[in-house]
Amino acid sequence: MSRLAALARELFATPLQALCAVLLAVFAVLIAVPGLIAPQSPYAIDVARALQPPSAEHWFGTDDVGRDLFARTIHGARITLGLVAGALLASAAVGGLLGLVAGYYGRAADLVFGRFVDMILTFPPVIAGVVITGVLGPGARNLVLALAVVYVPMFFRIARSGALAERQRTYVEAARSLGFGEASIMLRQVLPNVLPLVLLQYVILFPLALQIEAALGFLGLGVAPPTPDWGAILEQGKNFILTAWWMSLWPGLFLLASAFAVMVLGRTLQQRFDRR
Repeated sequence: MSRLAALARELFATPLQALCAVLLAVFAVLIAVPGLIAPQSPYAIDVARALQPPSAEHWFGTDDVGRDLFARTIHGARITLGLVAGALLASAAVGGLLGLVAGYYGRAADLVFGRFVDMILTFPPVIAGVVITGVLGPGARNLVLALAVVYVPMFFRIARSGALAERQRTYVEAARSLGFGEASIMLRQVLPNVLPLVLLQYVILFPLALQIEAALGFLGLGVAPPTPDWGAILEQGKNFILTAWWMSLWPGLFLLASAFAVMVLGRTLQQRFDRR
């Protein structure tokens, strides 16, 4: 409890950090219970109410087929942020495990896994995401796969560097002298000390992955319509930017706010980790 209290004090240390912590709490609620905030259906079409500006009835206005943009933006939080969170979780699991094995065992494992990661790194993240989703086709599953593959190298490198440092520690030699196997030492002794590095990397990469997810949705390579997704809503609104500015404003603001809040959280955690 004392560690959680200390972390909470750091998160609310400045007005900016407090604002971002509140934003993260709000987005967590939107992900968990979007229907509680926006009970309207994000799919209901009413052509007679198309392209209506923000009003008391439709807080964020309506799109070109009369769907309520408030409902689509709120429900889009679960889709957009959930896809990014799931993709990075898969990437952290695969990249972190490969990096742990490569860093701890070295030699052949490091060579094989390192070449695999270098092959992925030959493509910029956005290009790699476009190529993967372009080949496999749009859809939530393919989008998650693309994001997961793109960020495997980042988690691999941070886990590898952590394992390289930890395997030289005295506690590893002590565990070997007590007769523990290498796999047991790696998973029970080294992994807990590498895991904070991976978790910190997860938070730092989240805003970047969110940008790529939105970019792929904007290019039509994200989730299939009419699923509410912030990038897809932005793509839909680009044709009405002068006549119906509200179609692009709200998902853009939500993207900006969520990315900024997580970025500030990542910087706070990094500063706390550096002081340890």
